[in-house]
Amino acid sequence: MIKKLLISILFLVPFSAHSIDVPISGNVQSRCVITTDTPGVYGNPNAYTLTTASADGGVQPIVRYDVTLANAYYAQITTPTSFAQSPSLSDTVTWTGSTEVSSISDATNMGSYETNKTTFGQTTQYDLTATGSTWFKSSSTATYGGNKAFPGGTYTANVEAVCVAK
Repeated sequence: MIKKLLISILFLVPFSAHSIDVPISGNVQSRCVITTDTPGVYGNPNAYTLTTASADGGVQPIVRYDVTLANAYYAQITTPTSFAQSPSLSDTVTWTGSTEVSSISDATNMGSYETNKTTFGQTTQYDLTATGSTWFKSSSTATYGGNKAFPGGTYTANVEAVCVAK
């Protein structure tokens, strides 16, 4: 009788399952750091052109990539395709630009960066296969539609530099 009573009680008592989620967290610090080495400046060789060419009074922007983990990142650098700041413009601006290696800290292991780069649109990609520092310089030219004069004012455009994990 007691045995039947205990079995009956066990079926009457609800079984409760209890679970919790235990978090696991961590911080990852990038081993690819980008800094501005030289801010760019647009020269204005004629009324309808802004350019970073030194012959026209411009300064090419230079960014530095410091990599402490080889073969883990791509450098992607995109030259401007629009102004971040400018006076109101009523016509089209045509953009051209390019990026190239300016300097490297390890000629033996980084010497092929320039020849192995890939370009798509205004973006240039480099495979950062070695540790150390690499400086990249970009050129940018903006031509105002139909050779119209740019209105007076301040013009700012940005080169975008990104470390992309492989």
